[in-house]
Amino acid sequence: MRTAARLTGRALAAVVVAVAGAALLLGVIVPRAAGATPFVVLTDSMEPTLPVGTLVVSRPVDAGRIGTGTVITYQLRSGQEGMVTHRVVGVGSTVGGERTYVTQGDANDVPDVVPVRDAQVRGAVWYHVPYLGYVAGVFTGQRAAVGAVVAVLLLGYAGWQVFRAARERSARAPAGPVAVGPGVTDGGGPREGPGRSEEGPVVREHTAAGGAGGVP
Repeated sequence: MRTAARLTGRALAAVVVAVAGAALLLGVIVPRAAGATPFVVLTDSMEPTLPVGTLVVSRPVDAGRIGTGTVITYQLRSGQEGMVTHRVVGVGSTVGGERTYVTQGDANDVPDVVPVRDAQVRGAVWYHVPYLGYVAGVFTGQRAAVGAVVAVLLLGYAGWQVFRAARERSARAPAGPVAVGPGVTDGGGPREGPGRSEEGPVVREHTAAGGAGGVP
C-alpha cells in the first residue's frame, strides 16, 4: 500500500512539475526572450480557436503584415490596459492615412462595432496553448515573484523524488557472488580443495534497504 502511495505521489509531482515548467517556459521565458507578451483568454468570443484559459503570446509585427485572417491583440482604448484578441476581417484607413482593422471574434456573429486603429495593436498572435493560461497567470504580472518561488520549490521536490527513487532501486539491486575465503563462494558452504579444507560458518554481507550489513 505504501509503495502504491509513493508511486502515485511521484506521478502527481511529475505532472505538476511538468505543467508548471511548461507554463514558466512558454508563458514567461520564451516571450521575454523574443520581446513578446503573454495574455490569458478570459472570454469565449474566440472559441473554438482560443478557448477560455488559453495562453496567448503576441509579438509586435509590421502593420503591412497584418491582413484579413490575422489574429491580433489590441487595446480596447488607446493607452488603456484592457486587451482583446480577435481576428482581422477587414483592413481600412482613417482620413489621415492611419491603418484601421475591422475585427471579429470567431464565435461572434457580427464584426466588432468600432474599428481598431494601428496605434492600439499590441501585436499578432505568435503561438497559443489551450488552458495553460490558468497556470501561466501565476508566473506573470505582480505574482511573478511568487510564481518563481513556487517553480523552484516544485523542481526541488521533483529532484528529491528522483533521488529517493534512484536510492531505492540501488538498494533493491541483487548482490553478486561474494568470495568469503579460499575454496568458499557465496553460493554454498565450505568446499574442500586438494590437500586442504576450509571449515566453519560462512559469513555473507547483504545490502538491505537501510544500507547496513548483517550476518544471517
